[in-house]
Amino acid sequence: MRAHHEELLSRKNSPKEWGNGIYEKYENPILTAEHTPLEWRYDFCEKDNPFLMQRIMMNATLNSGAIKWGDKYVLVVRVEGADRKSFFAVAESPNGVDNFRFWPEPITMPDTDDPATNIYDMRLTKHEDGWIYGVFCAERHDDTQPGNLSAATATAGIARTKDLINWERLPDLVSKSQQRNVVLHPEFVDAEGKPLTSHPSPLTPKYYAFYTRPQDGFIDTGSGGGIGWALVDDITHAEVKEERIINARHYHTITEVKNGEGPHPIKTPKGWLHLAHGVRGTADGLRYVLYMYMTALDDPTRVIAQPGGFFLVPEGSEYVGDVMNVAFANGWIADPDGRVFIYYASADTRMHVATSTIDRLIDYCMNTPADGLTTAASVETIKKLITKNKNNG
Repeated sequence: MRAHHEELLSRKNSPKEWGNGIYEKYENPILTAEHTPLEWRYDFCEKDNPFLMQRIMMNATLNSGAIKWGDKYVLVVRVEGADRKSFFAVAESPNGVDNFRFWPEPITMPDTDDPATNIYDMRLTKHEDGWIYGVFCAERHDDTQPGNLSAATATAGIARTKDLINWERLPDLVSKSQQRNVVLHPEFVDAEGKPLTSHPSPLTPKYYAFYTRPQDGFIDTGSGGGIGWALVDDITHAEVKEERIINARHYHTITEVKNGEGPHPIKTPKGWLHLAHGVRGTADGLRYVLYMYMTALDDPTRVIAQPGGFFLVPEGSEYVGDVMNVAFANGWIADPDGRVFIYYASADTRMHVATSTIDRLIDYCMNTPADGLTTAASVETIKKLITKNKNNG
């Protein structure tokens, strides 16, 4: 059994052929339920487990935050057990594309005074204040509907650490609306949301900035208009007092039903690179895809580029799993040499990686046509490209 497990963990991963030029997907998932340590699943006492049964079964590994930890590529993985409870566990790789191995024990995440039933989908931010923050969804039953066992509420849980082992739990983000996809910006900003680099005085007030997704309900966005932006002066008692939408939803697009920030944006010489998810309704249910946009260095709320349509979608076997037709990402890593590792989950079941570069992602954002929002506009965009290719012979 151990030899079989080691064979899975040490399996080499190779890029798929014939991609789209924007990124390379890889042949194998990087983490599945079978990658979890055997000691988490089996009782190896022969007396107590004579049939060598799995005593604790695992269902999925998905929606992982990501960070470079020394020379290792580290994911804080959402692991879901057979009991439908999710928990966080750290897995690391020497190269970012294969040989991911879990640390010996899952993360022990402290509770608040109002314990959550389920926690999941951590975004990791190494903030300039010196802490590594994990922002995640904390789910509880909606006790205003005692007879409805599916009624739930969502808040943004906040924790911080220096070693990814010991976590200090802070109070959940206070917000008028429910929040399931909240991301901490990696730098302080001023009261207008602008970078502090333009303020030489150390007396300038500093604010934490959050990307939010306001929702009227646990699933339904309702009046929530898209990806929001909110400033907080004290992260140890974080409260959204004012929120404005910086990346809106649009009719008959990939963001029609809802959209949310993925990992925190990557700072580049040309602007902030954002990876987000968009959701639309289909006859087969909700379809989750990834898309990108860029914001200005001098104003992280000002969108300067947004390619039309999706960036990454489930393909082939990625389409099949617990929740069909879903691609979701809340972690990526940018190396100093410009290489970018994009960690995404498919069908709420398994983790994958795609690789690109800062230069390619900037080129994709800056030079891919925006969504014209109508069929006529889309056709004209295609015809312009056809004409350009004819002229270039």
